[in-house]
Amino acid sequence: MTGANKGIGFGIAKHLGIRGWNVIIGARDEQRAEKAISELKAEGINVLGWVNIELKDVESIERAAKEIGERFPRLSLLVNNAGIPGDMSVDSGRTEISVIRETLDVNFIGTFALTKALLPLIAQNKGRIANITVPSEISPYWHPLAYVTSKAAQNAMMGVMAIEFEQQETPVEIFSVHPGPTTTDLNGNMALPGFHDIETVGKKFAELIDDGQNHQGEFIELYPIVKED
Repeated sequence: MTGANKGIGFGIAKHLGIRGWNVIIGARDEQRAEKAISELKAEGINVLGWVNIELKDVESIERAAKEIGERFPRLSLLVNNAGIPGDMSVDSGRTEISVIRETLDVNFIGTFALTKALLPLIAQNKGRIANITVPSEISPYWHPLAYVTSKAAQNAMMGVMAIEFEQQETPVEIFSVHPGPTTTDLNGNMALPGFHDIETVGKKFAELIDDGQNHQGEFIELYPIVKED
């Protein structure tokens, strides 16, 4: 799981572990990764280890995929959770091109590169890929351009791959999960009515993973945004 050292990723790792999954932490920073591992182990979670993954660096991704294949050959679930927010404080007319490019590099290109690199291993284990994302449909209440654009691209990737997996009979299931409004560092720990915490989201995500159903190509909203009249 990428970005599992904090926020939604940590909550998901914890609750998958509670349900008996062996957890592998993907992170950029060793100190943060080790801190997360210590906290998860204190909760009784079986953490197999951590892998350094820098999503904006394709060479880092290739090294990480090679390491995962060697150390964790039974990998059967990839959770693409890590991402950056871009600049959420400005409207589209004031969004810098460099911010768009950086956000796409991490949230879309990096996620695609990691997914592609790990796909043979996941297929070998008849596994699943779950992307933590947001709706492609634009919300009038919250729509930072760089972030929403990067996630729309990620949703398109998921949809295309799902169709190809079915057409080519590739034994991999891929789907997207929208946690809904959640209080995290990414949104400045915003806590408005209708927001959930990482414990609630992590628990519901883990239940989804273990529900025994096929979710190929689905966009699943754990806690849909309630539209105002």
